[in-house]
Order: sequence, then structure tokens, then C-alpha cells
Amino acid sequence: MAQPPTIGLILAGGLARRMGGGDKALNQLAGRPILAHVIDRLQGQCDDLLLNANGDPTRLAGFGLPVVADTVPDFAGPLAGVLAGLDWIAAHRPQIDWLLSVAADTPFIPRDLASRLHQARAAAGTPLACAASGGRQHHAIGLWPLGLRQDLRRALAAGERKLGLWTEAHGVAVAEWPTEPIDPFFNVNTLEDLAEAERLAADSA
Repeated sequence: MAQPPTIGLILAGGLARRMGGGDKALNQLAGRPILAHVIDRLQGQCDDLLLNANGDPTRLAGFGLPVVADTVPDFAGPLAGVLAGLDWIAAHRPQIDWLLSVAADTPFIPRDLASRLHQARAAAGTPLACAASGGRQHHAIGLWPLGLRQDLRRALAAGERKLGLWTEAHGVAVAEWPTEPIDPFFNVNTLEDLAEAERLAADSA
């Protein structure tokens, strides 16, 4: 199956409370920001990349990507970031129907993420797809169709904040990855996670 055109969105709009606040994706991993590792792994899978981040966008200017902020106030979570990405597509690339979201703190995301999620979605006949590993679904790492943009806006306005509940209501396919030799969806939430990521990066170098 040929992969349809897809925009990649890196979700970096969180508050990083467990790391003392700030942009955890700017922490150094193997000599580069975590975000740089995510960008490297997404490039080539997507037609364009976006960053979802709130606050002053100039702090991320060095990455050379458009920065889209949440349009829903009060840090409404990753669903708000997905809506911001879908709104950007509607405004700038309306001929593209798909958004692929990943978390900014997942430096080892697989290089076949987009293709496998599209395959899972097409095989299941669902409008949505998400990644899984170790028997756990990663709802923030998934495919989102432009056609559900207004439904997502209404859900957020009504107070919905849980990705899993919203995706399951519409139908979501799941693509599973092995966790050996490394869980490709390992995410850096704490300083201890960052130390573990350094070890994993060294082992896989």
C-alpha cells in the first residue's frame, strides 16, 4: 500500500512537571536535544513536520519547523495539540488528509511508524490508528484524519481530555512493536528516564 501524504506533528506542549518544568525535549541526549532525535526519526516518513508548543516560539526557532500553539486554553493536553496540527493542515496544506502525532520525549520512535500505522488503519477499516508496545497503547502516537477535525473541536469544547476515549469512540486500529532490544516508545519523563535513555542510546549506537 502506498502511504498517503502525511504531516508529522511533534507534541511538545506539556508542562514537564516531573522534570521541574520547562521544555524537557530540549534536554541533551547523546550530545543533542531529545527533540533533534525525534525530528531525525520522523523526517523521511512525513511530507512536512510541525512542532506543537505553547509560549514563546522563538526558543524553538533553531529547529527550523513551524510552531503551532494550542487553540484550547489552559494546557488541555495532547488532544488540543492534535487539533492545532489539524487546523494548521486545513489552513496551509488542505490537500493532505493525515496527521501523524508523536510525543517530543520519545527519542527512539521507529522509522516505519507512519507506514505501519497507515497499514493498520487500512486493514482494520478504521479512521484512526495508534502505536503500542509491551501490550500498552500509546494514544498520543497515532494517525488522525483531517475529516474528524471539527468533531475533535466539539469534544474539546465539551471538556474531553482523554485521547483513548475519543479515539475508541470513532474506531482505532493498533499497530504493535516489540520492546526488544529497545522499546521504541520509551519516553523521558524524569531525570532518571533521561539517564536510562543515555544508556539505551549508547547501547544502540
